[in-house]
Amino acid sequence: MARIRGKIFESFRELHLAGRKAIAWLIDPDKSTVSKIRELGISKFPVDFIFVGGSQMNIDNFEEIVSEIKSEAGSKPIILFPGSHSQLSHSADGLLFLNLISGRNPRFLIDEQVKAAKDLQAMDIEVLPTAYLLVNDGKLGSVHYASQTLPMLNSDVEEVVDTALAGRFMGMEMTYLDAGSGSDSPVSSEVILKTKNVIDGPLIIGGGLDTIDKCKSAFDAGADVLVLGNAIEKDPSLLTEVLDNIQIRNFSLNVN
Repeated sequence: MARIRGKIFESFRELHLAGRKAIAWLIDPDKSTVSKIRELGISKFPVDFIFVGGSQMNIDNFEEIVSEIKSEAGSKPIILFPGSHSQLSHSADGLLFLNLISGRNPRFLIDEQVKAAKDLQAMDIEVLPTAYLLVNDGKLGSVHYASQTLPMLNSDVEEVVDTALAGRFMGMEMTYLDAGSGSDSPVSSEVILKTKNVIDGPLIIGGGLDTIDKCKSAFDAGADVLVLGNAIEKDPSLLTEVLDNIQIRNFSLNVN
């Protein structure tokens, strides 16, 4: 049966309380095959979490992809980052139960969550209630088209902060600010800093983090976890740079 506040959440909470940092690698199943997963050498990458998910609604081999990632990842926790209710897998250790509160599309505020609830309850998986906000300088990406929502703007700092705070008051344990895959404008340092000051919980930042300077700025502003995706696959040395230049938690969380 699904559970809340297990080992994975406690690891995020520990990072937040201790002021330490961690890296999550986001693998997009839309662009993956079993053979490609095997070629990635996932176990060799010193990341703390593996996120799996994409903006495509239905992925025929999703369970097969997640199962292969799990077998390749060793002890690294596999956490689903679902684009729809169909992106569930018995092979995963956890799931970000996302509520897209930056938009007003009811499908991603409640509809997809309701469709997933019964199946999720029957799974042996840890559920992580997460406020999800799309934030950048206005560029639209695949996640915006798929969710039929517009990103909040980095310039509207107070609106972003108030939205994140509303999510916290609604009981969402974690907050994820995402600029979107491939964005050339990551979530701004000011938005991260001011959000961090009010939410009192783990803060995840993703999207557009393709240089060491951007990663360092996000961590310095208060991010607990950075999510790197395409940037790692295109340039594995970026991860090495981040690990060499920033104090990373690098714990081994046994979820098996």
